[in-house]
Amino acid sequence: MLLWLVQTDQTFMVKALHLSLVLPVLNGADRLAAALPAVAEWMQRQPERAELVLVDDGSAPATAELLRGFAADTPNVTVLTNGTNRGKGHAVARGMLASSGRFRVFMDSDLAYPVEEAGAVVRHLEAGADVAVACRVLPESRYLIAPTFFRYLYTRHVMSRTFNWVVRHTLLPGILDTQAGLKGFTAQAATTLFPRLTVPGFGFDLEILYVALRHGLRITQVPVSFRYDSEPSSLRFARDGATMLGDLLKIRWNDWRGAYR
Repeated sequence: MLLWLVQTDQTFMVKALHLSLVLPVLNGADRLAAALPAVAEWMQRQPERAELVLVDDGSAPATAELLRGFAADTPNVTVLTNGTNRGKGHAVARGMLASSGRFRVFMDSDLAYPVEEAGAVVRHLEAGADVAVACRVLPESRYLIAPTFFRYLYTRHVMSRTFNWVVRHTLLPGILDTQAGLKGFTAQAATTLFPRLTVPGFGFDLEILYVALRHGLRITQVPVSFRYDSEPSSLRFARDGATMLGDLLKIRWNDWRGAYR
């Protein structure tokens, strides 16, 4: 764990890093130019020490250059670079295991969840949760929906809830929203779960939560604010859903052969 030395009246005391915020990045230089300063400003306002870990998962040169420049100009920022695209799950795992914070939170780099929501996740970890996951379907959660998104809303909702119903009844009972791109872990939970990850793509959330249940970790679900302003095609959404169903079967197979012990 990274330790900070703080001098007080010629006496040094050791202060542990409190929060590591991990952002997996694949392209998106235009939106990152606005998002990253907002993240840095939020971190500077935190009462405890925090670090930002950016994982470049094979981005184009413009994004890679932006990340390097931001890290050079901003304290407590680290950039990890994958030579090729390895998948969101791989990027998140790499960031989590390279982090030093007592609490470790990952969130989508488009800030569909305002960065302040990371603080809500941390508060649940501080209160005793091992894993805290954003849950968009809790009554307290709030949506900001762009007008261009309305034509996708019904299709997205039906497909998402159908997939989640399957997951709840076959893999993760009681978890209402497995795919939210905002989750937090204690350092101990992160080092227990992420080395066991075998799903490198978008289905990694399923595996991490399943392994957490298998290890008896306490999972809490956190109401959040969320912004819907872009949407993949229905074909892509269906294809990704089919891939994650395959991941579900892989997770069951891994468990049967004892891979998560």
